[in-house]
Amino acid sequence: MGSTFGKIFKITTWGESHGPALGVVIEGCPAGIPLTVEEIQAQLNRRRVGQSKVTTPRNEKDRAEILSGVYEDITTGAPISLITYNADVDSSKYDNLKDVFRPGHADYTYWRKYGHRDHRGGGRSSARETWGRVAAAAIARKILAHAGAEVFGFTREIGGIEMETFDRDQIEQNIVRCPDPVAAQKMVDAIMDIKEQKDSLGGVVEARAIGVPVGLGEPTFDKVEALIGQAMLSIPATKGVEIGRGFALARERGSSSNDAFFMDGDKVRLGDNNAGGTLGGITTGEDIIVRVAIKPTSSIEQEQDTINTSLEPRKITVYGRHDPSVVPRAVSVVEAMLALTLADLYLQNRSARIDWPN
Repeated sequence: MGSTFGKIFKITTWGESHGPALGVVIEGCPAGIPLTVEEIQAQLNRRRVGQSKVTTPRNEKDRAEILSGVYEDITTGAPISLITYNADVDSSKYDNLKDVFRPGHADYTYWRKYGHRDHRGGGRSSARETWGRVAAAAIARKILAHAGAEVFGFTREIGGIEMETFDRDQIEQNIVRCPDPVAAQKMVDAIMDIKEQKDSLGGVVEARAIGVPVGLGEPTFDKVEALIGQAMLSIPATKGVEIGRGFALARERGSSSNDAFFMDGDKVRLGDNNAGGTLGGITTGEDIIVRVAIKPTSSIEQEQDTINTSLEPRKITVYGRHDPSVVPRAVSVVEAMLALTLADLYLQNRSARIDWPN
């Protein structure tokens, strides 16, 4: 079961949704990086459950503990191990699901592949696993900061309601993390309405990386776009990824889609950045822009058709504590996967040529 991501800055996550603990081991982190558990916790708090009325009420504090690889708040170069303990598990809500497959979930595919499954919250397929990604990315962000780069994300759309204005300062000022305060309130209202209907909504998360050095990524299989795509599609509930203007470019001509080169002082710039910060699989120095499609939460309290492990038809209603929309919490996970991808590529690039500039 693949649980490792990255080549040099490599993370391995472990643990299950209803197990005793979750964790991540980070290998390849350079020594000498200042790091406190509070910096890690600040990112985890943006991902955690129970943070607002539009998220699941499961009450997990997600407190991180550093077990190794950091001494006196400085990374040592040794593997960094982080852990959190599940504290608000209620597996009884899943007792009626032991022998049936939840629509929209990985229950059936896990059962066919492995011959058994953990029905309590989905086990490894649960979004609880993303705790380790966000925790590890707090360290990846420090590496990117060394390179002068930064990653941030926001909710672009929920339930067909799209942002129309952009003010970065507004992102963390509302519970759906939308940079348009007017659209944000409409999104909140839509989520609360769908929650009353015992249904769910999907949406689109956008992440941007600014200040990224030119030259990250490889021109063939390890294109930066390909690695970002893998990273994003590994996140639970993601069903699509586009970079730059993405699918919109398919409806244009080359004369309008190409980014013209020009000089801004001694810096090479690219027109409108339609390509989203990449050309030929390599970063251009412009902002990397990634949008991720998040499907509606699969667990809903409505009766649905399914089958059981004897392949007989059944009716199912999924009870428990679930997000009416996972989009607001997914922002931190999308950010994390972009940060992890770019930090790994940055460290790889330092071996690409002997005179690689800092």
